[in-house]
Amino acid sequence: MPEPTKKEDGQPEVWSLGDGQPPEDIDKQVENPPLSTLLIEKPQGGSISVGGDITFIAKVEAKDLLRKPAIKWFKGKWMDLASKTGKHLQLKESFDRFTKVMICIHTFEMHIIKAKENYAGNYRCEVTYKDKFDSCSFDLEVKGFSEGQDDAGELDFSGLLKHREPKQEEVPEVDVWEILKNARPDEYEKIAFMYGITDLRGLLRRLKKTKKEEKKSEAFAKKLEPAYQVDKGGKIRLVVDMADPTVDLKWYKNGQEIRPTPKFIFEHKGTQRILVINNCQMNDDAAYSVVAGDEKSSTELFVKVLPVKIVKELEPVNTTVNERIELECEVSEEGAQVKWLKNGVEVPTGVRSRYRVKSEGTKHWLIIDDAMKEDTGTYSLMATGGTSEARVQVDLKPLKILQDLQDVTVLLGQPLKLHCEILPGNVPGRWYRNGQLIQSSERITILHRANCTLHDSGDYTFVPEGYSQSLCAKVHIIDPPKVHLEALNAPDNTVTVVAGNKLRLEIPISGEPAPRVVWMKGERVSGTIDRVRAETFSDHTCLTIDVTEREDTGNYKIVLQNEAGEDTASVKVKVVDIPDAPGAPLVPTVGGDWCSMTWDPPYYDGGSPILGYFIERKKKQSSRWMRLNFDLCKETTFEPKKMIEGVPYEVRIFAVNAIGVSKPSEPSKPFVPLAVTSEPTMLVVDDVTDTTVTMKWRPPDTIGAAGLDGYQVEYCLEGSGCCSANQSEECGRADQSKHWWILANKELTEKTKYTITGLTREAKILVRVKAINAAGPSAPRTTQHSILVKEVIEPPKIRIPRHLKQTYMRKVGEVVNLVVPFLGKPRPKVNWLKDGQPIDPTQINIRNSDCDSIIFIRKAERKHSGKYDMTVQVENHVDTAVLDIQIVDLPGPPQCVRIEEVWGENVALDWTPPKDNGNAPITGYTIQKADKKTMEWYTCVEHYHRTCITISDLVVGNEYFFRIFSENMVGLSESATITKDSAVIVKEGMNLKNPEYIDYDFTEPPKFTQPLINTFAIAGYNTTLNCSVRANPRPKVIWMKNKIMILDDPRYRMFSNQGVCTLEIRKPSPFDGGVYTCKAINDLGEAQVDCKLEVKGQ
Repeated sequence: MPEPTKKEDGQPEVWSLGDGQPPEDIDKQVENPPLSTLLIEKPQGGSISVGGDITFIAKVEAKDLLRKPAIKWFKGKWMDLASKTGKHLQLKESFDRFTKVMICIHTFEMHIIKAKENYAGNYRCEVTYKDKFDSCSFDLEVKGFSEGQDDAGELDFSGLLKHREPKQEEVPEVDVWEILKNARPDEYEKIAFMYGITDLRGLLRRLKKTKKEEKKSEAFAKKLEPAYQVDKGGKIRLVVDMADPTVDLKWYKNGQEIRPTPKFIFEHKGTQRILVINNCQMNDDAAYSVVAGDEKSSTELFVKVLPVKIVKELEPVNTTVNERIELECEVSEEGAQVKWLKNGVEVPTGVRSRYRVKSEGTKHWLIIDDAMKEDTGTYSLMATGGTSEARVQVDLKPLKILQDLQDVTVLLGQPLKLHCEILPGNVPGRWYRNGQLIQSSERITILHRANCTLHDSGDYTFVPEGYSQSLCAKVHIIDPPKVHLEALNAPDNTVTVVAGNKLRLEIPISGEPAPRVVWMKGERVSGTIDRVRAETFSDHTCLTIDVTEREDTGNYKIVLQNEAGEDTASVKVKVVDIPDAPGAPLVPTVGGDWCSMTWDPPYYDGGSPILGYFIERKKKQSSRWMRLNFDLCKETTFEPKKMIEGVPYEVRIFAVNAIGVSKPSEPSKPFVPLAVTSEPTMLVVDDVTDTTVTMKWRPPDTIGAAGLDGYQVEYCLEGSGCCSANQSEECGRADQSKHWWILANKELTEKTKYTITGLTREAKILVRVKAINAAGPSAPRTTQHSILVKEVIEPPKIRIPRHLKQTYMRKVGEVVNLVVPFLGKPRPKVNWLKDGQPIDPTQINIRNSDCDSIIFIRKAERKHSGKYDMTVQVENHVDTAVLDIQIVDLPGPPQCVRIEEVWGENVALDWTPPKDNGNAPITGYTIQKADKKTMEWYTCVEHYHRTCITISDLVVGNEYFFRIFSENMVGLSESATITKDSAVIVKEGMNLKNPEYIDYDFTEPPKFTQPLINTFAIAGYNTTLNCSVRANPRPKVIWMKNKIMILDDPRYRMFSNQGVCTLEIRKPSPFDGGVYTCKAINDLGEAQVDCKLEVKGQ
């Protein structure tokens, strides 16, 4: 524990533990909380030697406290010791419960360990609970330590050897403030933990203020100390050292300026300014400050009060009731504050209190004018310097009984009189019957009520006030037994109870002495089973059935007997219950999202009519039932709706009567709501032969959760009596004519196409189709007109795909697989020719079907190129089509590559196109060069279109060879043609004569190199029109439809790239058909091409 700061004379000036109330805050007025008595045992002052231990104890009774009270320990006026706990100071608290005397006590302890001289002083303990407050001051005296004192007395060396503790090195005291001032802020918490400081926040606030005061003062060379202490009646000097002696000073006490008086004396000694305070009293305990110009120095003065000692002790008193008691005590100081206590509790001395307190000088009295027996106890006077106790005994005066009470036996309704006499006669008393207060009167003789009742029977007692003696007598009243059924308030004495509830029949009875009660049901005595109990009390009898059952219904008889007579009565008990569960419901009909259900009423209605039923349902895989009706269903049928199709459900029933809801019935068998599909759509004739009719249709618009198992096809012969062509719809819906329809497929078909076989040639039939699922057949879809069973010739028609209308190109080695659809009935004959010659089946595979023909080449070769003629024939009807297949390969190398001329750093090359173009146009050339020294080839130009070129930027002095690859749509030729001669780039100094060239005129009017071709398009699919034009300068391209220019139409997009002109028509319709024209115009002329576009529906 840090040492207190000391003056020059060696006396402790201020306690240096903790961060209490700063001197600047003392000027604030603190309102005293309301006083109340909380402490039942207060800490007492004590004396110890230096290095000794002492404990101060405070106790608070928890009788009226809902929670633990708050306690604070202080040294002096403002130093809170809660943050100073550590090696020398410990605070403890505990809670004790004494169950025998029903008392709970909070105990608070303050332990001072190894006390030092500067620990001496005045301490204070404050207890607070809500608006209650109590405090107590006590003193600690620390006696000086003399050398050799520890050696006094006999030493037990054996005990020292046994219990020797390791010697601890004394830790030198450190100044925590200096450490905190010199430390970094991030080290504050570590320092506080190291030195046992718990109130770190308070330390930081005080340190912050201390650091602010470190600013060097310009007016004061030395300011006032933080605090001073002086004994009451003593003298104190407050000294400041001035930096400038000429500055005027003003002294203040609690903010009020101090004027020179005999009590306050101002002294000047050089640069020192001194305030002398004589005869210090408690009102001098305040905050003082001195002001010099704009600067201020403050301090705190603590006045130590000397303990008040007992001079004359209290004397014990023995007296009787109604006498006067005076307790007198004398103390060492006039006007001292003392406390009177009785049995350790402070004596109330208010205006309405029986206790009066008087004091004259050093004498103090406690006066009780009219003594009572309750005033007996131990009285004590407590002063700051000691306590005096005395025993006060108050006894009663002796009581003499002249006539005692006598026992009385009386009939019901007769007068009752009790009489007794005692001495002294002026003693008041109280009458009791069976321990209950009846009446209070100053008379000894009391006349009771004229006509006695059963309630008057019992033990009567008269107790004189203030005495332990009492007078007793017994009164006994006899009355015949009687049952009072009118208290039930039940019609016809019938009690109705719900089964399962507890029945308690309390029937008042009368009779004195108490009659014997027997409950009977029929000839059997009730109360013989565990759940049925019969109990009898003084004024009523009770039949209790813990859990009523249906078997408890019946008449119950009550029999009363005593010595005065007998009485009987009957009570009818009716037990009502919830009804039994209904039978499991049946679900006879199921729809798409509904069903119909029926059930039987419960076998037993619970003794109350059935009011209705609740219906619940749940999904089979779920455990959650859902209520379907919130209003009771009066019938035994119900139709649930809004179910999910295809999900299994279960339903159950609850029966309801006035008592409640029955248990649920057994769930119904699981059922699945399913709906038939809608009728098939778009039923049309697909094919007709002499003996078969093929029908096709589309699936129903609505299928449902039951899915679609298949289709059932039926037909009816026209003229068979069931229907005609004009009555097909009515025939399809007539139930009575179903037997005229012939089932075409014995097993359901999953396809939407079916061929009816075994028909008679030239017969007329009607066909209908039904969709079948788990819910049954749908409504039929019937043909609107009768179908003639006779094969119809359909002329053949080849439908060439759009990509085959132009030249079909494939590389050598690729697969050729072309499908060409066609129409025609009966099955057409298909024939293929290549360039007018039959196709070799070993080279090309042809596969034909009813509706298409496939030409397949597994590995294409150049010999497979050519014109393929396809002929489709049905009897005398023929249709033809031509397919142009071109198989392309890599081209051969160019021919005759030669060096035309060499000049400067340039070489002019010339060559002829390759002999073999790979069956595809040559798209360009790749020219490479190689130095003769290394013969490493480098590409100079790629995708070059002309057959002559000038290679520039060659290295002077080098000799070059050149080679050229030809290129088509497949790629570069496998080999290249190399120049026979080399080109030598001569060095400077040699003259080269440049040849003269005549400029070539490249201008020409527009000319279409590829015209537009007639095109067939399918409605809804984008189509393009392409052509190519050559002209110089670049021509303006205009597109026209039916001679009308196309401008800003979002349905058309026009492109022109490298002379290729394209018109894209987005999703054409039949209205977009017509004659399209592409027109090219420049300064030298114009040209145009036309084509016809035909748009067919899907």
